[in-house]
Amino acid sequence: MVTIGSALSVLAAVFTATTTPAPTNNYRWPLEPLPAVSRGYEAPPQRWAAGHRGVDLVGGPGQSVSAAGTGVIAFSGVIAGRGVVTVQHPSGWRTTYEPVIDTPDVGAAVQGGETIGTLEGSPMHSHCAPQICLHWGLITGRDTYRDPLSLLRGPYPILIPLK
Repeated sequence: MVTIGSALSVLAAVFTATTTPAPTNNYRWPLEPLPAVSRGYEAPPQRWAAGHRGVDLVGGPGQSVSAAGTGVIAFSGVIAGRGVVTVQHPSGWRTTYEPVIDTPDVGAAVQGGETIGTLEGSPMHSHCAPQICLHWGLITGRDTYRDPLSLLRGPYPILIPLK
């Protein structure tokens, strides 16, 4: 027999599993020095709708890009003309980085803070053009995008547009 209490316990467990961010003490910024965030995460109103499924971190051409946490390279290749790296973390979550070049092979183990590529230096490869930026994403579950800043401890430097 299912009681209201047991049903609520199951719902609470499901809700917690899908909304609780990963532990913050094992993750770090993928760029150093501490980058400014030129555009934050914008969840789409529906899974298929437009949004900004990650954050844009201001960087420079040829800057080293580091794994935000320990894991294994799950993807390293080109998508839509941009170099992309995905790191699978022990939690099952994945962080994504683009546009990057000089990336490790799929299956390579990486430590948090270890270089996984170089930031592409051409504004044509950056969706932040004319600025150079790293688009950093976080995917949980099969394909649920989340704010990668939730992996970190604040404060976060944000660029405010000049008017």
